[in-house]
Amino acid sequence: MSSALAPTDRQVRRWRQYLADERAEAAVYHELAERKAGEEASILRALAAAELRHEQHWLQLLGTQVGAPRRGSLRTRLLIHLARHFGSVFVLALAQRAEARSPYDTDADATSRMAADEAIHGEVLRGLAARGRERLSGSFRAAVFGANDGLVSNLALVLGVGATGLDARAVLFTGIAGLLAGALSMAAGEYVSVRSQRELLASSRPGPASRSALAHLDVDANELALVYRARGMSPDAADTHARAQLARAGDPPEDAEDAGVDPHHAVGSPWRVAVSSFAFFAVGALIPVVPYLVGASGPAAVVIAAALVGVALLATGAVVGLLSGAPPLLRALRQLAIGFGAAAVTYLLGLVFGATLG
Repeated sequence: MSSALAPTDRQVRRWRQYLADERAEAAVYHELAERKAGEEASILRALAAAELRHEQHWLQLLGTQVGAPRRGSLRTRLLIHLARHFGSVFVLALAQRAEARSPYDTDADATSRMAADEAIHGEVLRGLAARGRERLSGSFRAAVFGANDGLVSNLALVLGVGATGLDARAVLFTGIAGLLAGALSMAAGEYVSVRSQRELLASSRPGPASRSALAHLDVDANELALVYRARGMSPDAADTHARAQLARAGDPPEDAEDAGVDPHHAVGSPWRVAVSSFAFFAVGALIPVVPYLVGASGPAAVVIAAALVGVALLATGAVVGLLSGAPPLLRALRQLAIGFGAAAVTYLLGLVFGATLG
């Protein structure tokens, strides 16, 4: 390892930065652990302890050249700020991406064990983030889809109608009508969709009467194995599982599904999803109307509306990318391209119809 020789100034600077980053990352995990309880808090504290082990490696290499304490990287300081003030799902998703981009794989002064630690940390964070993603997936999906539908559909409506030559007042009222109609339609659709999905899931759950029958089944000749085969198990596995269930028929239920755990947490509440969809659609649909509300008209209003919607599309795309663990810039650009593509088509059709009517 190159650190066996006297370190260069460049190495010392790099090691000091690594040291600062390890301390800052440990602080992130401690901050998150303070907002959690039980197993999740324990996992986060274990991650913080691992970062402190890495800190010791850089302290040993630096020896008397540790120098004054340095600040962590801007990314890590941002994570600490988010951990203190906002939801942990965003922080975990960002931390997951940070661990995946660890420089230790290619740095000769870091040990292979440290590089392996960082890879495993990324998977641990992926698992923790997945819990949070599941908890908010129903309402989050409705919020993202509602905001994007509001942005794109009302921008397309406003530009399409404006391109036909109608005056700014008519375009404004058209945009407001589109906002209200779209928000109500989205809310009603989401409510029916989620309600139907919950009812479908409920109809697929095991009936409570089936567990009370276990104690009366014949161990050697019973149909319990058929239940597990119907759920997708192989015949041998189903038979083994059935015998295990019969052996403990009087005990508390083993499976989360049999224990009465609500399988609907990833679907969401119908009312919560409906309200979320209505609110975010309305906010998204209001943005293209803002220029007309403040008195703009003609090409100036079109440019302002497109610019505002473009910024909003970039923001929603980046948020989706962060939460899904994907590159936020790519998701933001994809969202922008899709939204502007739909609006451009509608605007061109409005020009055609305007010319025809004229």
